[in-house]
Amino acid sequence: MEKQIELLRHSVGKWNEWRRARPDIKPHLYHALLSGADLNGADLNGADLSYADLTAANLESANLRGADLTVAHLESANLSGANLCQAHIREANLQKANLSGANLCDAILYKADLREAILQNANLSGACLCEANLQGAKLQNANLSGATLREANLQGANLQDADQRGTNR
Repeated sequence: MEKQIELLRHSVGKWNEWRRARPDIKPHLYHALLSGADLNGADLNGADLSYADLTAANLESANLRGADLTVAHLESANLSGANLCQAHIREANLQKANLSGANLCDAILYKADLREAILQNANLSGACLCEANLQGAKLQNANLSGATLREANLQGANLQDADQRGTNR
């Protein structure tokens, strides 16, 4: 695990080469300390990042499809344009994170803290946002079609022009 974290911290380009050469390996980055890391464009598809510290990390355009981000710390992280489709983001802290244009289709954000997060133009179709805290979140033009928002806190959230067809509240 330590070697994987060092490789990722050292060079996203080399990390992505390593991933292409080993497509069957699912990275084990459990509890990784990657606060402030520049992981722009990193291939973290299916990675175990549960309990990882990614506070203020740059994950712009990263591939986190199917990743496990359970209880991860992503406060003020840049996830704009990232692919988080089918990711497990249960109880993660995403306060003030930038998720503009991110793909969160079918993601599990159960009890996630998204207070003041930027989700403009994000795709949250089919996502589970049960008991999520979206207080003050910016969801303008977001696609929430088919999302489950049961017991979600939307107080002060901006849902202007958001697609809410078929949402389950």
